[in-house]
Amino acid sequence: QAQLEESGGGLVQSGGSLRLSCAASGRSFSTYAMGWFRQALGKEREFVAAISWLGGSTYYSDSVKGRFTISRDNAKSTLYLQMNNLKPEDTAVYSCAASPKGGTPIYSLLYQYWGQGTQVTVSG
Repeated sequence: QAQLEESGGGLVQSGGSLRLSCAASGRSFSTYAMGWFRQALGKEREFVAAISWLGGSTYYSDSVKGRFTISRDNAKSTLYLQMNNLKPEDTAVYSCAASPKGGTPIYSLLYQYWGQGTQVTVSG
């Protein structure tokens, strides 16, 4: 059974950093595009970042560009999101997802597999 599991969330002060990980199991996602989405309390889920299956292409939302970095290690079946200079508005549940589409898909409907999510809270 294909599974994605996030880790690395927590409470951090404004300006701090966190690195999220997403471990894949049950099948190989090495030919899948991967992405990070987040959902704040009372808000809709929003796209954060995506990476192509070989890692050669990345795409970020304007709100995180220059602060977050998405990467993947296909040998370890793991996706990462390095988050620097965190702001209170970054507070949300962060979920990783896998898409069979090429490139760097930004729409959640294009993703087939989802993790349960990990909470990130940034205090002001």
